[in-house]
Amino acid sequence: MQLYGDESRPPAALSLPSRIVVSVAAGAVTLAVAIHLAMMFLHVAPSNTLSKQHGEAINDYVFPEYEQNWKLFAPNPLQQNIAVQARAQLRTKDGKRLTTGWTDLSALDGRALLHNPVPSHTQQNELRRAWEYYLNTHDAQDRSTGMRGELAEQYIRRIVMQRMSTRWTARGAVEQMQVRSRTTAVSPPPWSTEKISDKPRYRQVPWWQVTAADLPEGARIQ
Repeated sequence: MQLYGDESRPPAALSLPSRIVVSVAAGAVTLAVAIHLAMMFLHVAPSNTLSKQHGEAINDYVFPEYEQNWKLFAPNPLQQNIAVQARAQLRTKDGKRLTTGWTDLSALDGRALLHNPVPSHTQQNELRRAWEYYLNTHDAQDRSTGMRGELAEQYIRRIVMQRMSTRWTARGAVEQMQVRSRTTAVSPPPWSTEKISDKPRYRQVPWWQVTAADLPEGARIQ
């Protein structure tokens, strides 16, 4: 006696080509996760034979996107608001040079986060961590203090151009850019007797030449 119609039969198993594709994809994902975990472990673990032998490859993978930072657990957390701003020098179609006003990139990020219940890690931290990375690899005269200084500068330029290239190139060809930070102290609570200056402090880097490598994929310097 047949209790179920044909529509109740379980679906046919995946074909051999489909099983191969699924297996290969699962293997690739597993391998990628394993490599990532291994790189992060070697980066944070005490110095050992592997990390010494492959230190350059590990650093190339980790910095700057996966750099570890433990300020969240510091006994004296950051008490400043730091805004990263950028401007550009453009060459207009009639050959004139134009310097744009400063655009507050941190404020743009803040407005994007304001009504987003699930902001991404990139939205929250990319610009802030990139600026910290630059400061940690340069001295007060904006001279690189180590091998990662050039990478930090390139990272900042690419982030700025990714966000501003469309707006700037609508007015002319981008020749140079300049970045600065505006630091203001967080006001103490009403019950505190602490006196803090509300005057902003600026850290301004020199003008940087913009090249095609700084532009988003597919964009061109006009």
